[in-house]
Amino acid sequence: MSTASTVKKTAILTIAVLAVLALIATMTIATVVRSPLPSYTDDVTVPGLAKDVTIKRDELGIPQIYAEHSDDLFYAQGFVHAQDRFFEMDYRRHVTAGRLSELVGENPDALAADKLIRTLGWRRVAEKELPLLDKSTREYLQAYADGVNAYLAGKSPRQLGLAYTVLGMNNEIDSVARWSPVDSLAWLKAMAWDLKTNFNDELDRAGMLSTVKEPETVDSLFPAYPEDHPTIVTAKELAAGRGESVKGTVEESASAGGAAEADSHAWVEGLRAGNPAGAAHKALNAVPNLLGTGDGIGSNSWVVSGELTATGKPMLANDPHLGLAAPNIWYQAGLHCKSVGEACPFDVAGFGFSGLPGIFIGHNQKVGWGFTNLGADVTDFYLEEVDGDTYRRDGEDVPLETRTEEIRIAGAPSVKIEVRSTVHGPLISDAYDDAKTASRSVPNGQKDAAPAGEDDDEEAQQRRPYALSLSWTALTPGRTADAIFLLNTAENFDDVREAARSFEVPGQNIVFADTAGHIGYQTPGKIPVRNNVSDAPAPSDGSWPMPGWDSSYDWQGFVDFDELPSVLDPRDGVIVTANQPVIEPGAAEFLGADFDYGFRAKAIQQQISAAKKSGRKLTAADMNAIQNSSTNEFAKKLVPYLEDVYVDEFTREAVDLLRGWDYTQPADSAPAAYFNAVWKNLQRVTFDADLPEGMSADGSDRWMAAVMKLLDDPDNKWWDDSRTQNSVENRDLMLAEALTSARSELTASLGKNPEHWEWGMLHQLRLEQSPLGGEGVPALIRGAFNAKPVGIGGGTGLVNATSWDASKPGYDVESGPSMRMVLDFGNFDRSTWVSVTGNSAHPFSPNYLDQLSAWAAGETFPWPYSGKAVDNATQDEMRLLAERAG
Repeated sequence: MSTASTVKKTAILTIAVLAVLALIATMTIATVVRSPLPSYTDDVTVPGLAKDVTIKRDELGIPQIYAEHSDDLFYAQGFVHAQDRFFEMDYRRHVTAGRLSELVGENPDALAADKLIRTLGWRRVAEKELPLLDKSTREYLQAYADGVNAYLAGKSPRQLGLAYTVLGMNNEIDSVARWSPVDSLAWLKAMAWDLKTNFNDELDRAGMLSTVKEPETVDSLFPAYPEDHPTIVTAKELAAGRGESVKGTVEESASAGGAAEADSHAWVEGLRAGNPAGAAHKALNAVPNLLGTGDGIGSNSWVVSGELTATGKPMLANDPHLGLAAPNIWYQAGLHCKSVGEACPFDVAGFGFSGLPGIFIGHNQKVGWGFTNLGADVTDFYLEEVDGDTYRRDGEDVPLETRTEEIRIAGAPSVKIEVRSTVHGPLISDAYDDAKTASRSVPNGQKDAAPAGEDDDEEAQQRRPYALSLSWTALTPGRTADAIFLLNTAENFDDVREAARSFEVPGQNIVFADTAGHIGYQTPGKIPVRNNVSDAPAPSDGSWPMPGWDSSYDWQGFVDFDELPSVLDPRDGVIVTANQPVIEPGAAEFLGADFDYGFRAKAIQQQISAAKKSGRKLTAADMNAIQNSSTNEFAKKLVPYLEDVYVDEFTREAVDLLRGWDYTQPADSAPAAYFNAVWKNLQRVTFDADLPEGMSADGSDRWMAAVMKLLDDPDNKWWDDSRTQNSVENRDLMLAEALTSARSELTASLGKNPEHWEWGMLHQLRLEQSPLGGEGVPALIRGAFNAKPVGIGGGTGLVNATSWDASKPGYDVESGPSMRMVLDFGNFDRSTWVSVTGNSAHPFSPNYLDQLSAWAAGETFPWPYSGKAVDNATQDEMRLLAERAG
């Protein structure tokens, strides 16, 4: 045999071996990635069912479940959630229990989250809630858990989700724990945590005092609500609904005096020292945001009466603005009793959460409802004077409540923490050294207020130990889970209000409509009543952290539900909720001071009003078009000032884009790209030098409202750049600098010709899966779990609220419409829905990202509800079979 022949055969053999190895690798990978994918067509016999259950799925993998008994219905819902989303459920379960380190191993971010969540005690509260719930609710929760566990039975973690295989490369994961009702309830704490709002504003106000010395200057960045922006309801509507004059006013409920008055007291000086609020921000941001966080977290929801629609029946739209991830937070489903009656009262469809039974937003045979974040002030921070195992309260030393928590870490030794609490709540500063160190530098409010000379050891006094505690309504056990099932079976507005009575956290605006033609609004939630502290050394309205050693700052109970705003069938036939104030100041109970500034609410109302004036009747397509509208109301205010500023010819080429702009922000808009770059740079040059380290203007609606006020004051101190010692800047100089900087920025990133710029080139949605899609994970793994970037329109403060954070590099989407739905009460089968990703959480499932392109384009899908419509849409069908005797 020749050498050449030998070499040739060896080469062929080598190629063949490599081909076989590649085939084996491919087959192995295919087996690994396909192993968790569930069957939607195989019948399964399961224990615990009373009767067989049928599950019909359409092309999008959305299940419609049919059962004869309520328990069987929720059993099956647990089963399908586990089929499609179990790793997501398990990940959330670990987060909400403060056990993330058990799942992901040694990781400083996971440990930081575990410490804080254990300190807050989310799961402990959930455990206390379970016995408070109605007997039927507990039965549904248990049936749901049984369904989850039926799917888990006999399966290894690798058969439940690809993420377990990846995590198992570093941490051995042999099994998963059974699901329990408490696992479901703990999810409500995560929802409440991410949907709190005043929390950040309270810390921001206090944090700014470390660099912005005058409280009134801080107040200018928290302006009053614009007078030309709408509230949800009016005082007149509220009074008419109650049949009496309105009781209680904001002025009566708020504290005496604001930050400016408190400046004469040592309390404000205390907040300046050491910036404890800034340290608390860092500590509290350790918690993973399962729904998202920040000013983009809100929602649009509105309802119009039949007088305004083409069908003569109401229509209701809802698009909750949450953090966007893969998979999306929502799970679409229908829950149908085969015969609706007392024994099985459910015939409901809509959006829910994996891990939680029932439908959260949607409709049944008669009633539909939507949610937006209420924005009520349900959290307060207190500075506590701590000495060893006691804290100061009304001049006496009171023992701290303490407990020890052990945090287990996969592959590493456990960590023990001591959790200490006061009457106000847990000491969150104990969880992190930076927060604890900062809080220790805060002077004592009582002694520092004493006349000069009375304290002989001022230096020692300044180093007295302090801690930061948190009061939060969600740390009190409640009955929110009851409200879900009451809503699912509601038949009219009275039933919706009764459900809202139990809906304690998170506080949400509820809009309602029914097939009888009624529309309505209800404020639910547990809202604390704060004391009006006379001669206060600190504001007592909850807008600033308060002195914990003075019991007069304690909550005085909660607002009575019957005093919360509620309206049925307003005269104009329209109710719009977009996180703006519920009602104008002075007309209702004190719900808080920090709401959305109403740019979205105004834009929605303007579009509905335009249809009314023209006599055009609204359709479901019109409602969806409003959801996707991207008119920038703030730009209408700012652009005229920008056009009048002198700039060089190179910059003027970009400024010319704004002339004749219609103020909309589709993905292909060049003016939108430039305007948003200008807005980002304007905040940077105007504010960042005077804000504390780690704090920057983020471009949210609050900053828009603040700049709107400043535009009318061209020589305001905020326009002066404190970094320039020998000059004083004014408004036009700062506008010119922002225009020039934005021109240079986009020239470098998008090219020299402004006509070729596009907003979608900058403004991109990058859907990531938690925890395997984030930074630090190998690119190959991230690519398997994450979606490819998508350039989209919309923006911050717009109805199409694809919000971005101006304090961060780039313009990537931080949050947005997590789903869009329109309910047609003339025929529910004409309703529409869409999710940002898909129903499945399995990366290689055809339903993982199958709704993304439609969502990004502003399109929706038909929403089958009736038996006939569901049958026509059914692609796959399976049955859960009850075990037969014998």
